[in-house]
Amino acid sequence: MSYATLLLEITGEIGTLTLNRPEKRNAISTQMIEDLLGALGEAERSPARAVIVTGAGKAFCSGMDLDTLSAIAKQSPEQNLEDSRRMARMFRALWSFPKPLIAAVNGAAIAGGCGIATLCDFTLAVPDAKFGYTEVRIGFIPALVSVFLIRQVGEKRARDLLFTGRIVDAAEAQELGLITSVVPSEKLMDAARELASSLIASSPTSLARTKRLLCDSAAAAIDADLERAIQENARIRATHDFQEGLASFLEKRKPVWRGN
Repeated sequence: MSYATLLLEITGEIGTLTLNRPEKRNAISTQMIEDLLGALGEAERSPARAVIVTGAGKAFCSGMDLDTLSAIAKQSPEQNLEDSRRMARMFRALWSFPKPLIAAVNGAAIAGGCGIATLCDFTLAVPDAKFGYTEVRIGFIPALVSVFLIRQVGEKRARDLLFTGRIVDAAEAQELGLITSVVPSEKLMDAARELASSLIASSPTSLARTKRLLCDSAAAAIDADLERAIQENARIRATHDFQEGLASFLEKRKPVWRGN
């Protein structure tokens, strides 16, 4: 299949999924979400036994696309709820993908892009990669990613990252438990392929059942928390602070918060 916003290549038993909007820093659009869900389904059905996710150009994924953000400001409550569910499906599909998933983070991974990078089973990153959940800076809420982040790094660290919206470098991201390892830029894809090859050497049945065991043990709680997060994600879009934060971000000015 062909996709408008990404590339999927299957070479033997290794798949490579490349977010392919370099002119937009691989920002997330509605089309990208649909493409990513489709590509994950195709990769699951393919002979690939491990899949690498990376970004074209200098960024991994810079978060939500500006055009998509602009459209959000004009959506109805029903459209916002549908949009939140679509994003939640993408994150859950990454988290529960039945084959080993390796993120090769070649640059900035911000907001939703940070979610994509860190929901993979392994996350390799170049030294100058940047990570952060910046939603609070524009009056938004990191609802969906919080469901997974708190389980990855613990509540205290999750509060730090989500409340401050600060950007961390690859070294700190590894210390926090967001990523697996830091790899020199020129060796990133080789390291990802070497990791994939080492995983392929193991029993595919054992790997699949191990991942299913891990996911099944948390699935009920994840799904319940995701449903609450979906509702919060949709509701905050009706607030003044969201509208003001979004407008100030798009207009490149300082926001004037009202607290409602």
